[in-house]
Amino acid sequence: QLQASGGGLVQAGGSLRLSCAASGRTFSYYRMAWFRQAPGKEREFVADISGSGGRTYYADSVKGRFTISRDNAENTVYMQLTSLKPEDTAVYYCAAAPIYGLGYAPSDYAYWGQGTQVTVSS
Repeated sequence: QLQASGGGLVQAGGSLRLSCAASGRTFSYYRMAWFRQAPGKEREFVADISGSGGRTYYADSVKGRFTISRDNAENTVYMQLTSLKPEDTAVYYCAAAPIYGLGYAPSDYAYWGQGTQVTVSS
């Protein structure tokens, strides 16, 4: 089970930190990711982190502005959002996939959190 939190309303240029807490004792066996979905748009990949946290991958649209990290002792994945833009407005979802899996499409991730709303005002 995944529980996302940390969303909110922020002005353009501001920052937010999203958290996603996972239940279970095998958290490090999963790579974790953040996706987002804006109204009327498809869910899109944002960032992924390996089970150990040693490898990360970002969508070009957020590279250099967002940072994904994880704390396996706390079963939590984070994403620091900086230099936010109005086009970052969306519901952000955390997701988990087995570490042996490949790909960054929504269908590659087996477990999903409930989403947290991020709204960036201009």
